[in-house]
Amino acid sequence: MARSGHELPRMQKQARTRAPLASNLATLVPAAPPPPEQSGRGVKMMRQYDLIERVRRYNPNSNEALLNRAYVYAMRAHGEQRRASGDPYFSHPLEVAAILTDLKLDDATIAAALLHDTIEDTETTRAEIDQMFGRDIGALVEGLTKLKKLDLVTKEAKQAENLRKLLLAIASDVRVLLIKLADRLHNMRTLGFMPVESRRRIAEETLEIYAPLAGRMGMHEMREELEDLSFRELNPDAYAVVAARLSNLAERHKHLITEIENQLTRKLADRGIAARVTGRRKRAYSVWRKMERKSVGFEQLSDIFGFRVVVDTVADCYQALGIVHTTWPVVPGRFKDYISTPKQNDYRSIHTTLIGPGNQRVELQIRTRDMHEVAEYGIAAHALYKDGLGTPTELLSRESSAYAWLRRTIELLAEGSNPEEFLEHTKLELFHDQVFCFTPNGKLIALPRSATPIDFAYAVHTDVGNTAVGCKINGKIAPLTSELGNGDEVEIITSKAQTAPPTAWESIVVTGKARAAIRRATRAAVRTQYTGLGRRMVDRLFQRAKIIYSDEKLTGALPRLARASIEDVMSAVGRGELKASDVARAMYPDYKEERAAAMAIKRKPESGWFGLKRLKSVKFKVPDLQGPAIPIRGINSELPVRFAPNGGAVPGDRIVGILTPGKGITIYPIQSPSLSAFEDEPERWLDVRWDDSEGAPQRFPARLAVLSVNEPGSLAQITQVIAEHDGNIENIRMTRRAPDFTDVAIDLSVYDLKHLNAIIAQLRAKPIVAKAERVNE
Repeated sequence: MARSGHELPRMQKQARTRAPLASNLATLVPAAPPPPEQSGRGVKMMRQYDLIERVRRYNPNSNEALLNRAYVYAMRAHGEQRRASGDPYFSHPLEVAAILTDLKLDDATIAAALLHDTIEDTETTRAEIDQMFGRDIGALVEGLTKLKKLDLVTKEAKQAENLRKLLLAIASDVRVLLIKLADRLHNMRTLGFMPVESRRRIAEETLEIYAPLAGRMGMHEMREELEDLSFRELNPDAYAVVAARLSNLAERHKHLITEIENQLTRKLADRGIAARVTGRRKRAYSVWRKMERKSVGFEQLSDIFGFRVVVDTVADCYQALGIVHTTWPVVPGRFKDYISTPKQNDYRSIHTTLIGPGNQRVELQIRTRDMHEVAEYGIAAHALYKDGLGTPTELLSRESSAYAWLRRTIELLAEGSNPEEFLEHTKLELFHDQVFCFTPNGKLIALPRSATPIDFAYAVHTDVGNTAVGCKINGKIAPLTSELGNGDEVEIITSKAQTAPPTAWESIVVTGKARAAIRRATRAAVRTQYTGLGRRMVDRLFQRAKIIYSDEKLTGALPRLARASIEDVMSAVGRGELKASDVARAMYPDYKEERAAAMAIKRKPESGWFGLKRLKSVKFKVPDLQGPAIPIRGINSELPVRFAPNGGAVPGDRIVGILTPGKGITIYPIQSPSLSAFEDEPERWLDVRWDDSEGAPQRFPARLAVLSVNEPGSLAQITQVIAEHDGNIENIRMTRRAPDFTDVAIDLSVYDLKHLNAIIAQLRAKPIVAKAERVNE
């Protein structure tokens, strides 16, 4: 069986002669056990008779001779092999066997545990095991030997195939699973001696595969210990904090726990019910997982301590429930009856939560002794060692729903499911931190908890996710942001009109696949927009320069532009990384850029009222913007378009665009004096126009300067005028310039130039307004 790296290389194996060992073992007697080995940490290994005694405690009729032969054979087969800790290697199978005695398993399982590494890690063969111990034990050891290198990998298909092999081996004999889990538990207990990278890999594999599998088989004690050991390795800081808080809490409440145990026992005894009441606290990983899942602090958890009430009969369970419910207040919504409706892993118990002594919330689990055995040990609690009931697999097939689930997963393989589908079906109940949904045609989709229909759509296919516009959950229209639950049937509604997903989806989805696909689609959409913009800029320059453009000629010039494709060139021009004139020079080396004709634009001198600087006539050169204009769609454009920061622009203004590399296009009204700063950069000027194809009206930014009379209510009158005319005020700044007047600068948004002029006209009509003008700074 794979050792998870606990043994040293095979070169340390003991050199031995096979035939003499087999003949000597055939005559071994238990009266002369070998001396105990000393481990690398100074701890003695369990002696031969100690193991026998552990088995005889629960099975007085055990085959002592069989166990003695297995003990000595395995010890000699492993010889001088050592584990990473320095312990004799044989200490590992011996501890695995001891763990299985705690589960009260049959002699064949204990013997197979002692021998489980002999075929894989020594020169022992299956034929030799069959000869010495019988075909039953030989099959168990070989079944474990086949499970080599079950490493958790990121490729889902390989992981699914490894899991499939494990379950196939278990399906032939469930005892393979029990030995495998005990083997992993001991490896986790001694994980500290392994290299750091191996420890993390083994811990992740344990948390993802073995702990959930133990839980699904009803072996909750083993599952919780595996989870805790993995948690301690994967997140040592969090483990230390939670464990310390739990210890402090237990110390503070130890008297209260004893009091609750005594009161419950006494109350039940007064009614004639013999009950064993025990208190227990949650393990660190269980607490941490609940804090993470519910986003709560440690102090907000109310069920850290729980109490188990174990009685004789099912009738006693319900009678005990009536007693506690009539004695202490019940917490609403915290009652579950798993006796009348057992879980699929055979778990049966009654759960309820009370406000108990000391006003403390008390979580109770009420069950019979048989139910308690199943709850603690799962499939191992069934009487595997009883004679006359058939093989363990046949017995469990009759008695265990958990094992029946396992056999059903094997049937899925027989039906021809591929590895990925098999993994999805297996995880449906194995991994409880996931949700599993179905497409309308019945395909199973596995998603993380809190996943949305958007995640579902991308799990089906990237194209489905990119074109998703709506969904139906269980036949009803639902938002794409809905949280999916186990068993939901999800139908994704798509539209060819949507070529790229909204960028906001990236913050909604929870799967890496969806997030990566959205990012790729967003980048592709932006690239497409930049490419289109760049092509229009190049076309306009070529028309103005009266030279011919062709893709063929540009393809020949790509090396001079250091770009791999025409699309790369156009995208670079659109982003401002290349100039359109650079493209022209690459295609026509003799091309000379013509300086734009000068165009003088004069502005009327502004008054010095209300503190505005008096402006002289402003002259600057404007490039010759001949050729087709580039339409824009305002603030909702897919292109990175923004408006001039001080005054903006509104439909009705003649506008120009200034290209800023990496930031997109800034729109200025042609009268803006800020354009003088770009006079010497004609390649950055773009002729743009308003795109009036939008059906729904949009607002655009503008700025007003108002000189108002300083009297009570003047600001209210100004804002009322704007509100009555459907203007939206974004910002107001007031400055006192004189005792009688106040400068008011108003940033607002309007639909167009006509709308803005109407607001200005109404403001000027107010007696309290001395002056009202639009500002473009």
